[in-house]
Parts: sequence; structure tokens; C-alpha cells
Amino acid sequence: MIHSDKTFNAVCFDCDSTLSRIEGIDELASRAGLASQIAPLTAAAMDGTLTLDAVYAKRLSVVRPDRAALAWLGKRYVDELVPGAKETINALHHLGKAVYIVSGGLLPAIAHLAEELEIPRDHTFAVDVKFGSDGSYQDFDRQSPLARYDGKAVVCRSLANPNSMIAMVGDGVTDLAARTGGAYIVGFGGVVQRPAVVNGADAFVPGPNLTAVLDAVLSTQERRRVTA
Repeated sequence: MIHSDKTFNAVCFDCDSTLSRIEGIDELASRAGLASQIAPLTAAAMDGTLTLDAVYAKRLSVVRPDRAALAWLGKRYVDELVPGAKETINALHHLGKAVYIVSGGLLPAIAHLAEELEIPRDHTFAVDVKFGSDGSYQDFDRQSPLARYDGKAVVCRSLANPNSMIAMVGDGVTDLAARTGGAYIVGFGGVVQRPAVVNGADAFVPGPNLTAVLDAVLSTQERRRVTA
């Protein structure tokens, strides 16, 4: 079992395959009958075979999710919560930790999950979507750093405090990239275990329950307060 000797003031979580068991863009593709075109690109981006930059716009140009599709996805995220997700977030909040979602997923859907987990809107970072007046897909926010490989580093850097430490919990290589933004990387393998993350994270938690992450981000004293 991994035990931390560090004290983190803030903990960031990826969404797809970390807080929820699904990959959002793949779910949208399956709903539209396009899974065979999209799932291999998602897997390659998360494994590091391709960069996120190389596939992000391409996937959305194919799937083109409208407002209704993203509302559906938000419900799917909640239905497929990873075991222990609520308990983990509640424990961190109980200890006064700042908790964030930092994801390359689509904000309209991820905001629904954040609400379920009682994570404030201003602590939820994802890629926004532009819709037409009829709710049709128009584009994504191409200025968002989270549509790039190094996006989580950019966000973590903006959240970091010189007098505190920040952790990033996730399953993919884009989470590893947050290290250059000052984050301590906790790999989570409860949904999928990627060799690059197993080998590259500062700590790796195989799961299956997300509460196991608490051992990697809480000090001994904090763990006692949670279990008391």
C-alpha cells in the first residue's frame, strides 16, 4: 500500500477513466454509430502513441456532439461513477483540501458530474463547446489549453501556490504531463492500466476503488482524521 509523506493543499482529478468508468468521446461516438473511427484515436492519445493535439479536433469534427448529446453524456458520467469517487471527494473536502476536476473532456457534460460530486463550477476545468441557436454542434473552444497534450500542466501551474503542493490523479499520459506544471502525479489504474502511467507516475494506485488514492495524497495524520 502506498503511503504519502507529503501534504497536499489541492488535489486535481481527471474525469474519464478516473472519476467515471467511461471515456466520454468514445461514448458519444458509440451513440452516433462512429465507435470504430474514434475509439482507436482515444486509446492512442491516452497511451501516448499519438499526442492529444493530433486527435482532438479530428474526433470532434467526426462526432459533432450537440447539446442533447452532451446532456446525455453528463448523465452517463454519473451513472458510471468509479466506486469510491464520492467518498474520496467527500474525504478531501472534509479535510479542507481544494478539489478540482482537470480534464480534456467536454465541459457541458463534465459540469454535470462536478455538480453530482459537489465540486464548484470554478473548480471544474474542461473544454467548452459552442452550439448553434438550435443546439447543434458548432465548434469547441480552440483556445483551451486542455485540448493540448500539455494542458493539464498549464492548469496546474495556474493553481499552484509557492507555499503548497498540488497532486494530479489520472489514468493517461496527459496527466503525466502535469508534472511540468508542478504537480505530483498519482496514476490511477482502477479502470485501465496504461504502462506509460504505471511506470511514469510518482505514485501508482491500481484500484479498483478510488478511495485507495487517499493513501497517496494524505499524510498519516490526515488519514487518521478521515478514519476517526
